[in-house]
Amino acid sequence: MADQRTTPTAGAERPTPAAKAAAAGNGAAEDPREKMLTTQLKMVRYRADALIEVLHAVQDIYGFLDPVQLLRVAKELQLPPSRVLGVATFYHLFTFEPKGEHICTVCTGTACFVKGADELIAAVEREFGVPEGQTREDGVLSLLQARCVGACGLAPVALVDGVVVGKASSEMLLAALDKAGVGPMVDGGAS
Repeated sequence: MADQRTTPTAGAERPTPAAKAAAAGNGAAEDPREKMLTTQLKMVRYRADALIEVLHAVQDIYGFLDPVQLLRVAKELQLPPSRVLGVATFYHLFTFEPKGEHICTVCTGTACFVKGADELIAAVEREFGVPEGQTREDGVLSLLQARCVGACGLAPVALVDGVVVGKASSEMLLAALDKAGVGPMVDGGAS
C-alpha cells in the first residue's frame, strides 16, 4: 500500500492569489510584498536554519504573520508547517493579527511591574481608548505588554514605536505617544 505522503495529491501546492489572478488572465499585478519576501528567501538561500530571520521578514513586510505566508515559508524552507507555526507561536514578538499604525509596548517584568507598569497601562487605556492587548478601533494605536524588554535598570519601561521610554511616568508615556502623533479617538473614545 502506498504511503499517503508519496501520492501526487499529498502536499500539492496551492497557488497564491497573485498566481490565480495571472492564470485567470485578468492582468492583476503581483503584490509587491510577494517580491520582497522572495528576495529575502533568496538572501538566506532558502535555508531552514534561517526560519526566525524569515519570520521576522514576513512580519516586517506584511505587518503580521498570516496563515498563507506561514505555509509559504514552510514550503520554501522545506519545513513541516507545524514546525513553522511552533516557532512563530513560541516567540511573543511574532503577531498573528495586524497591529496599529503606532505601537505602545509596556514592560510588565518584575522590576517594571513593581515600579508601576500597571499604572502606565491604565493611563494609556484611559487617555487613548485602547484596551491592553488590542488595537484601537481606528487602527492608530496598539497597546501591548512584554514580559521583559531587558532594561530593568530603567524600570518602568515602555516602548513607543520601538523607542525606549525609561523610568517612565504616566505623563512621560502619554507625552511620548502625543509626540509620535497618536491622538484621541475621533469619535470621543472607545467604549
